[in-house]
Amino acid sequence: MWCLELLLPVLLIIKDVSGQWNVWIPRDISAMTNSCVVIPCTFMYPSGILTNRGTHGIWYFGQPYPQLFPPVVIKTRTEIVHESYKGRTKLIGDLQQRNCTLLISNIGTEHSGRYYFRADLGGANIYTYPDFSELKVLDQPNIDIPEKIVADENLKLTCYAPDNCPETRPEIQWMHTDYLPETEYTAGYVEESNTAVLSSTLIFTPRPIHNGQLLGCRVYYPNTTLVYERLISLDVKYAPRSVWVNGSMEVMEGSSVTLNCEVDSNPPPRISWLFGDQELLWDTASNASLSLEDLTPSQEGFYTCVGDNGYGVMNTSMYLAVLYPPSEPVVNGSLTILEGSSISLQCSTQGNPAPTLTWLKDGELVGTITAEEVSVLELLELTPQGDGQYRCLAENEHGRASSSLNITVEYAPVLLDESKCTVVREGVQCVCMATGNPEPVIEFYLPDKNITINDTDGRYNYYTHTDGHTSTGMIKLREKGERLGNGAVNVHCSISNMYGSESFHLELQQEKKYMMAVIVGTIGGVAVIAFIIAAVRYVGHNNKKENGNPGQDLVSKLENPALYYSTVKKDKQCLRKKVGEDGDYQPVGSMADLERQELNYAALQFLGGRSRDGGASGRGDDGSDYTEIKAK
Repeated sequence: MWCLELLLPVLLIIKDVSGQWNVWIPRDISAMTNSCVVIPCTFMYPSGILTNRGTHGIWYFGQPYPQLFPPVVIKTRTEIVHESYKGRTKLIGDLQQRNCTLLISNIGTEHSGRYYFRADLGGANIYTYPDFSELKVLDQPNIDIPEKIVADENLKLTCYAPDNCPETRPEIQWMHTDYLPETEYTAGYVEESNTAVLSSTLIFTPRPIHNGQLLGCRVYYPNTTLVYERLISLDVKYAPRSVWVNGSMEVMEGSSVTLNCEVDSNPPPRISWLFGDQELLWDTASNASLSLEDLTPSQEGFYTCVGDNGYGVMNTSMYLAVLYPPSEPVVNGSLTILEGSSISLQCSTQGNPAPTLTWLKDGELVGTITAEEVSVLELLELTPQGDGQYRCLAENEHGRASSSLNITVEYAPVLLDESKCTVVREGVQCVCMATGNPEPVIEFYLPDKNITINDTDGRYNYYTHTDGHTSTGMIKLREKGERLGNGAVNVHCSISNMYGSESFHLELQQEKKYMMAVIVGTIGGVAVIAFIIAAVRYVGHNNKKENGNPGQDLVSKLENPALYYSTVKKDKQCLRKKVGEDGDYQPVGSMADLERQELNYAALQFLGGRSRDGGASGRGDDGSDYTEIKAK
């Protein structure tokens, strides 16, 4: 027997050892189900023991203590064995030669376990050896798989089949290797502790695509029906080879969005979502989703998904655009500048898509329309006409916003053409009108006195008014004023503000037009008086005929006589202001409003019956009644 041949070197060593109970058996041994196994065994005992009664042995299963009644595998004194070993076991070693080798045939997985040998030399010389042989009954071959299978690194897989049955020897085949690249095979045979193992090694370089692929090892015994197979799934570790995220997208401000990331790697990676350098989320999985709620423009930018599984790192980014209407533009503050200066107005805003910027002045387009976040409006050598409100309008498809500023242009005072002196009923009225920013201060000068605001006396009335940047001063002289040698009025007007001052002599204008108005007014008044006299006389004559005392009735009817008047005026706005206590009125407003014709009027006063010598009423020589008219 081949096992006995293996034991010869061991026996030579054992001869040198005497006086001890000792046994040598393989600590581990394996066999395939339904096949057989030989457990090599050599024992020794003290040399002083006589074996005249013969040498016997017992194999126990599970434990070495007979008092616990372990299953008997084989017993040489009797044929009493445990039911599961009947017809399966045979002691093939010669106990006289201290060989206790055991053969077990047709074994099953239930026979896996520890086997103990007990030497029976007769009498009290019975001893159970504590050493045991661990039998492993396999229903499939073993495949030696490395702890880690890494892509692109050389891999060796070894399939083992036990060769401890003398009746037949196994053979090994590899299955499902058609898609493996550049495979190599090597065969091996290992003998250790009097046990034998047949091996076959498969060598190749796996790729990430081989992760999860099935490989098989088949062990079969020629000329038998015994076939054993084992399949394994390759767990190929590889760095992330692809990272998928949403494509770049556009969403409205205030909405919500979910960003998805999937990473192809083995093992599953640690997935991180980054916004800039800030980590927003991480998870160890093959995919991870990032939810963003109530988006604001500050959340616009690149979002990066990073996959790291210890074998490599890979990342992919996407751009998230947050759409929103333009924000309120930021513009210069309101400005006050001097006439002739130049300035730059800046307007900046934010919006997505980028808004267009438009400059408007008092509602009218100025400058050019730009499609950038900053617009500059250059205003060169500003004139007073540049004064006003400037508005920057930003708009895109989602809305609009605007901001305004005021530009105030300051300039030295300028005398307006409406400044002049005109003749009125009471005397001479002089108007001085000027524009400037700040509004001008107006002063009048007469030959004998300097006239300033609110300075009045009995000779004249003074009035001033400001409307925007326009100042108006008016002085009315009770007399015709101080005349120069050529008959002109000697009135001077001074206009001034912080940027300058000027003095002007006011010319007397429209005197002929005034005299014409007086003449026309007088003629009109006389005509009205004549018409009234005729009417009164006509009525009186009729009453005389009817009542016989027309004079008395007429006087009684005319106790409250009516006031008739006529006037010529040019004050189109009808804005007047009473000046002084004599009932004169002075218009307030522009120069066109200040200019007017003098009011001319006539009043009729009907006086009661008085004699011609003492009154205005009486009877004429012809017996007719008459009334005296006085002009007020």
